[in-house]
Amino acid sequence: MAHVEEVVAGAVVVPDVTRSCRGGALYGLPMFRRSAPAASATADPVTTCALAAAAGDRAALDEFVRTTRDDVRRFLSHLAGPADADDLLQDTYLRAVRSLPRFTGEGPARAWLLAIARRVAADAVRTAVRRPRTTAVDDWDTVAARGVRVSAADEAVLVSSLVAGLEPDRRDAFVLTQVLGMGYAEAAQVCGCPVGTIRSRVARAREDLVAALEPGGARASG
Repeated sequence: MAHVEEVVAGAVVVPDVTRSCRGGALYGLPMFRRSAPAASATADPVTTCALAAAAGDRAALDEFVRTTRDDVRRFLSHLAGPADADDLLQDTYLRAVRSLPRFTGEGPARAWLLAIARRVAADAVRTAVRRPRTTAVDDWDTVAARGVRVSAADEAVLVSSLVAGLEPDRRDAFVLTQVLGMGYAEAAQVCGCPVGTIRSRVARAREDLVAALEPGGARASG
């Protein structure tokens, strides 16, 4: 199937979803429904855009992508690595466009989209060949033991590497709530678990990171 969107210069370009082609399909995708469920009075703007996009509103689809792509890319970068983030971003929006006709707005669209991104990243990790990290977590031990000051950029790389080394469920909960700023309830929808489980995973992730950042600390792990 031809790609229906591509990542170009940091932007996701999607096809005109208001056009149909022979056989009732759009670039091999199911037809978008002709009318969208009415958005509730409390629906957030992203969810409202998603519902309109599901009905074939091209402008709404463009806005949905524009307002969500940065969070999706950041999430994927932490889950699967920055090198693969753009390719996985494209795959995420391809799956989302396919699924939009079934989106009913019962939950926030951002949580729905990030749940798709989480599955995309999980699929990629399962099938990818293991690659060595560009920055070893053990380097932090050497720097800390010597008492050497590191630049903010270097420290950010080290912390990012530690986050990537967290047990996957803890990492996902931590990135969603502490990096992307999602509420615990919304993060629970993304991960498909109770709110209390998200709170526990975030707390344990913090403990892992604090321990790993101590001189001689253990590598962040499950």
